[in-house]
Amino acid sequence: MKHVSILVPENSVLQAIADPQYLFSTINQFMINSEKKPLFEVKLIGLKKSVTLNDGLYTVNTNQLLQDVKETDLIVIPALFGDMKTAIARNKEMLPWIIDQYNNGAEVASLCVGAFLLASTGLLDGKKCSTHWGFQNEFREMFPDVKVIDGSIITEEHRIYSSGGANSYWNLLLHLIEKYTDRQTAILASKYFAIDIDRENQSAFAMFQGQKNHTDEAIKQVQKFIDNHVHEKITVDGLADLVCLGIRSFERRFKTATNNSVLEYVNRIKIESAKRSFEAKRKNINEVMHDVGYSDTKAFRSIFKKITGLTPVEYRNKYNKMVVEQ
Repeated sequence: MKHVSILVPENSVLQAIADPQYLFSTINQFMINSEKKPLFEVKLIGLKKSVTLNDGLYTVNTNQLLQDVKETDLIVIPALFGDMKTAIARNKEMLPWIIDQYNNGAEVASLCVGAFLLASTGLLDGKKCSTHWGFQNEFREMFPDVKVIDGSIITEEHRIYSSGGANSYWNLLLHLIEKYTDRQTAILASKYFAIDIDRENQSAFAMFQGQKNHTDEAIKQVQKFIDNHVHEKITVDGLADLVCLGIRSFERRFKTATNNSVLEYVNRIKIESAKRSFEAKRKNINEVMHDVGYSDTKAFRSIFKKITGLTPVEYRNKYNKMVVEQ
């Protein structure tokens, strides 16, 4: 029987505690219904016997204190809520225990922005990680030694797992169920909880807002220009000339400030504008393509799919109920 320790940190999200507890317990019930032994011993673990969440709106009673858990097979770190630095500070006493358990052979899985607490252990340094798309810039600033995988639903490396934003953690939980049991059980769980078991990325849900939390004023000027000229063809040479920089120096500074190459950034801004058009307007694919400065249909489709995980037609049909026939 595998011992599953679901942490109950301060400033955590209630659903991200309750959902894994519900899932692992449901798998046990599946086993019992099939006249088999339960597979998981599931416990809520905390620094205190009772942890209040959402400014006292909810109280979670733990099964066991952290200090009393000497060995476990899987640690589940739920999503955090509010200011990430504050949440980490309030739960710093958990970090040595997580490190010790990992070094003793335990696996560790963070759900959504629970990755911030996991990264604070140092266990993610030099490794890849997923987290909510809306927190990736902040995560990169706080943990520059961790490789954030854009758009990823699940990452796995050296017994450490992480998931993308919000409900993406269900896909990680199903991944763990499949690993610990089999594909058939994972599919049964996905049907029971009505979860798409093979969803591969969160790119279609991401909203690119541009990384502007930096102090390079020349790069901010360029970013503003890109925002205001999304309908035009934009070149790296033209942007470098705008701020009187050489190409190499400009590209280096832009990458340092935004974590994107110049062309990656321009394409993401343009595709974000295209996404908004597909969601709200009655325009066909070619009209939207020209509105955001592309003239090559094949190139537009390829870039759009690379960034969102969907073709322009698939995205429009998914998010706009008033689609027009092509």
